[in-house]
Amino acid sequence: MDLSNLKPAKGSVKNQGKRVGRGQGSGKGGTATRGHKGAKSRSGYSKKLGFEGGQMPLQRRVPKFGFTNINRVEYQGVNLDTLQQLVDEDKIKDTVDFETLVSLGKAGKNDLVKILGRGELKTKLTVTAHKFTATAKAAIEAAGGEAVTL
Repeated sequence: MDLSNLKPAKGSVKNQGKRVGRGQGSGKGGTATRGHKGAKSRSGYSKKLGFEGGQMPLQRRVPKFGFTNINRVEYQGVNLDTLQQLVDEDKIKDTVDFETLVSLGKAGKNDLVKILGRGELKTKLTVTAHKFTATAKAAIEAAGGEAVTL
C-alpha cells in the first residue's frame, strides 16, 4: 500500500449527489435541471393541497349538502353484554357508575353514557348512567338490578 492507492474505508463515504445550480462548468448550471419557466422552475414553489393546475378543484366542484344540528347530544353507548363481560372478568361487583366506566376505559370523562340493550345480563347490578334504552332498563330490572338515571 502507498499513497497512490489510498481510498476511504468501505461504507464511510456517502454519495454526495449532484450539485446543481453551481455554474456552467459543472454541467448542471443554467436551469439547474428544472426545465424552462413555469412554477416548478422557481424557488419557493410548493404544490398546494388539492391544486389541479388552475382547473376548478374537486372539493370546490362537488356541492355542499346536508345539515348539522348544533344542539345534538352525543352519547357513548355501553351494551349489556359489555357489562356482563366486565362482571365475568371480576372488574365490577354489584354497582356500575360513571366513574367505574371511565376508569375501565369504556367512556371518556367528558362523555355522556347511554346503556344499550345488546346481549343479556345474568347478574344483579345497580347501574348508574345518563340514559337507558327501554330494552336495557327492562333487562337490568329483570335480572333483579336497578337502573339509576343521572
